[in-house]
Amino acid sequence: MRFFSWSVLLLISCTSLLPAQQKSGRMFDGHPDLNGIWQAVNTANWNLQDHPAYAGPVWELGAIAAVPAGRGVVDGNEIPYKPEAAMKQKHNFDNRRTDDPEAKCYMPGIPRANYMPYPFQIVETGKDMLFVYEFATSNRLINMGKPIEAGSDTWMGTNNGRWEGDTLVIDVTGLNGLAWLDRAGNFLSDKAHVVERFTRKDADHLNYTATIEDPSLFTRPWTISMPLYRRIEKGAQLLEFKCTEFAEELLYGKYKKGASGGSK
Repeated sequence: MRFFSWSVLLLISCTSLLPAQQKSGRMFDGHPDLNGIWQAVNTANWNLQDHPAYAGPVWELGAIAAVPAGRGVVDGNEIPYKPEAAMKQKHNFDNRRTDDPEAKCYMPGIPRANYMPYPFQIVETGKDMLFVYEFATSNRLINMGKPIEAGSDTWMGTNNGRWEGDTLVIDVTGLNGLAWLDRAGNFLSDKAHVVERFTRKDADHLNYTATIEDPSLFTRPWTISMPLYRRIEKGAQLLEFKCTEFAEELLYGKYKKGASGGSK
């Protein structure tokens, strides 16, 4: 079993040197201590909206690949797509077996990274913050200083953070529009603007919301909300899930010599 690179582990371990883990649950600057390993416990990565159990795209695996029933995390249970965008979402769903960026081991984007069935770690130092995700070893740096503009579009976006009372607010722009929001084919464009809010409810729970604005796809802004749970088992840590090798056949199998459509 392999773990994260030493550089990431060293950065994470540095938090143990800070006066962060206090009984008060606050950092030395008075803000809530969000340090820890967190995970969503829901079915949002399969489908953001209310859904019954249904067959998955990999029918050969039977019930193993089936989608579990779940309650939605979208406020009002409606994603307000414009007509053409709704058609695109349906096309994505029909082709999710090969087109979902998760299947290709691409970085999950925001907000999907926070509710995939893998844990992530928040590293709060009193200055900038780091979010480290187990899936595809993705990460993002949260700028807690003067806001900066996105220099280019990326999978995880440009993240500017600020505190509103005890709530961490992260303003995300500069997303590349290639990530999906779930395995049901819900998606964003490169015009998306996401505002996340993390509020510590108690020692082991965060309330998480993300408001999504994308006038090219949606008729109005809409919001998802869910609790995040701290991993409290002894020795909890992020493990390494570099999934590229698992996606090679999907991505490049058609180019094999003798494969249909490949070189002869």
